[in-house]
Amino acid sequence: MKTLILLVFLLWGSAAFSANQEYLVKLTPTHGLEALQGLKQMGAYREFDTSFGRFAVLKTKRDLEFIDIKYLENLEGISYVDENTVYKALPIKDSEVNLANDDPSFKKQWGLKNTGWNGGPLWRLGKKGEDINAEKAWGLTRGRSTIKIAVIDTGVDYDHPDLKNNILTNEIEFNGTDGVDDDGNGYIDDVYGYDFANNDGDPADGHGHGTHCAGVIGATHNRSGIRGVMGRVKILPIKFLGDNGSGTLEGAVKAIDYAIKMKVHVMSNSWGGGGANQSLKEAIIAANKAGISFVAAAGNSNSDNDKKPSYPASYKVENIISVGSIDGNGKKSWFSNYGKNSVHIFAPGSDILSTVKGKGYKKMSGTSMAAPFVSGAIGLLLTHEKNLTPVEIRDRLVKSAVRKKALDKYSQSGRLDAFRFLKDLGN
Repeated sequence: MKTLILLVFLLWGSAAFSANQEYLVKLTPTHGLEALQGLKQMGAYREFDTSFGRFAVLKTKRDLEFIDIKYLENLEGISYVDENTVYKALPIKDSEVNLANDDPSFKKQWGLKNTGWNGGPLWRLGKKGEDINAEKAWGLTRGRSTIKIAVIDTGVDYDHPDLKNNILTNEIEFNGTDGVDDDGNGYIDDVYGYDFANNDGDPADGHGHGTHCAGVIGATHNRSGIRGVMGRVKILPIKFLGDNGSGTLEGAVKAIDYAIKMKVHVMSNSWGGGGANQSLKEAIIAANKAGISFVAAAGNSNSDNDKKPSYPASYKVENIISVGSIDGNGKKSWFSNYGKNSVHIFAPGSDILSTVKGKGYKKMSGTSMAAPFVSGAIGLLLTHEKNLTPVEIRDRLVKSAVRKKALDKYSQSGRLDAFRFLKDLGN
């Protein structure tokens, strides 16, 4: 204990000033309480439990340097220390196009059915057939309401007319008492999911990004608006990115842990930028142990993830599926990250029409839009083969993808084809 208290003065004397810097401290099952007593001397902290261990979030008035963090990690009671870094939603904002609410329709969704005329603006209309082959896949299945997909993002407009029938509802909380944890899962009033940005039971989307991703996965096939990859599914909104589109490592870890507790089948993650952190990797490993696929956007920096990893897509965990973006011509989108050894598959991500908050529709571009196409395809597969493991699902995606010369140098496989994926027709 004395050594830890002494360290406080050493840290404050040597580290650079930074108001209210936060760190995630993983506590060991033994000696964790002793470590907390020491952390009190360094600043304010809060604690939270997950299915994979106990954490303290330490708020200091000065940055910890590398040597300081390593010293802490060698103390009894502390497993590791991560900076509570910031992650962001991954759309390409300058290619958003607003559309009137009564205008969107299936015929504008080139990612599902590319006619050659609907794949983009006039100067790059697209190429017929460069899509995920959705209609043939729907001949096999449109999904099932027993499949649960977590959209971990900025929240979801769960009242959107194209989404509300496919939102997972916690019936015990819905029929329970306000302000009470009726189902005993540790979260109060989580009727439609949870908000870890504001720590409450309302994951409503104040940004639009999460609702867009949700629509790609599961907009209902109801003869109005648009269609999702799945016509039937239960989407679990989990918000950790605030209305400004950014969120913390702490929120991401809590969001993944919540999704595990809610026993989802797939986690769809269209965010990144916070760098590598052991706590986030550990959360994804816990999801893998629970049999949950973790679909992740590859990033929008037009860079090689083999050489410059983008997280969380680049963690070496077998349930992670890293997704790049293609345009309506079947070529890598100009912004999309890539990686022959690190990006598993490409899916439509340029000029994608989907739902947004306020019951509206909008076109957005980004690997953010590509990832939910893959999440939805996995959901379709699980309606047929529910016992597949995440690594079996990932390997089948790679095997069944349509190989394209234009993508050969960019990924392990090629373009997502939902029908081949369901039929296992890859060679």
